Amino acid sequence: MDLDQRYPGLDDVRRAARRRLPRFVWDYLDSATGQEASQARNRLCLDRIGFVPSVLKGPQEVDLSTPLFDQSLPLPFGIAPVGMSGLIWPDAEGHLARHGRDAGLPYCLSTVASQSPEDVAPHLGAQGWFQLYPPKDEEIRKDMLTRARAAGFRVLVLTVDVPVASRRERQLRSGLTQPPRLTPRLLAQVMRRPAWALGMARQHAHEGGLPHMRGLDKYVAGAAATALSSTAHIGYLLRTAPDWDYLHWLRAHWDGPLVVKGVLNAQDLPRLEAAGVDAIWVSNHAGRQFDAAPAPIEVLEDMRAATDLALILDSGISGGLDILRAYALGADFVMLGRAWHYALAALGPKGPAHLTQILRKDLEANMGQLGISRLRESRSLKRLRLD
Repeated sequence: MDLDQRYPGLDDVRRAARRRLPRFVWDYLDSATGQEASQARNRLCLDRIGFVPSVLKGPQEVDLSTPLFDQSLPLPFGIAPVGMSGLIWPDAEGHLARHGRDAGLPYCLSTVASQSPEDVAPHLGAQGWFQLYPPKDEEIRKDMLTRARAAGFRVLVLTVDVPVASRRERQLRSGLTQPPRLTPRLLAQVMRRPAWALGMARQHAHEGGLPHMRGLDKYVAGAAATALSSTAHIGYLLRTAPDWDYLHWLRAHWDGPLVVKGVLNAQDLPRLEAAGVDAIWVSNHAGRQFDAAPAPIEVLEDMRAATDLALILDSGISGGLDILRAYALGADFVMLGRAWHYALAALGPKGPAHLTQILRKDLEANMGQLGISRLRESRSLKRLRLD
């Protein structure tokens, strides 16, 4: 099968993923909060950014390498954390960690992934990032950092835009609970998706056929059977809404690069700089937390003007042109979350490599149209608003 012809773009991959996933899994992956207006806004605001090509530039040899944290990465994008990644496709964390290792991409494991740092460690490359949902208890905090270091994660990402559980209405309507359990309603959906069902049965035979948050087992053993809504998972029994003191504590206890994820207000940047943060992750959680949040691309220029720190952007990215738009407005790196899981669900283990090829080829084609060879040259291009 020629993947380029059958699945030339992310939209093709997404449609195939929807056909292969049970409805409740699709809704978990694809939904946002509230009326999902912020998710739609992410796409709308990206589409409004246009460029005015300049002609007669001659042949261009495109170089997609990108500096980040005193290293040169081969591509300007990476794999963002997704909670319960393994619910979306069997061994999702393993597949994505291995692809990150092989392609030289950052792979970020969520605190609430379905595999633990120890599970992922054998598959991790040099660009392992660990995303922290902040535990309240200091001893648990210390233990999580120790485990992340020992597993080979070199970058710590503190997520700050989830002080409380959001209400993802489409996800709630799906009937998914935490920890996941197969009710008759969900089992009927599973039976219509044999590839997903068989993969899950093999991967999680000892867990009743569905994954759980293995990284939290040692901390929540007594609460593992607690029934929670699909948006308020077991991790909420441990965590807190972090404050500035919490951030200072993390900076003192983590000796590698520290990223703060979920920042949209440029006024927060001076204080984050003073706290010793190494990079800012501009994100509205892909529309999954607050439905009145701006699109990250809307605030990116203000963020760039307010800091010299590295800026990472996610939310709504669906192709190489979007990555180019982000760089043009000041980003230093781009992360994608849902897209990798669409690729896994559509194509299994071949999916991540195919998505990387889609993004790379789209970047090269659009940079060629604009006559630029390096991403940062996009910042000097003439832009206009497309309505």
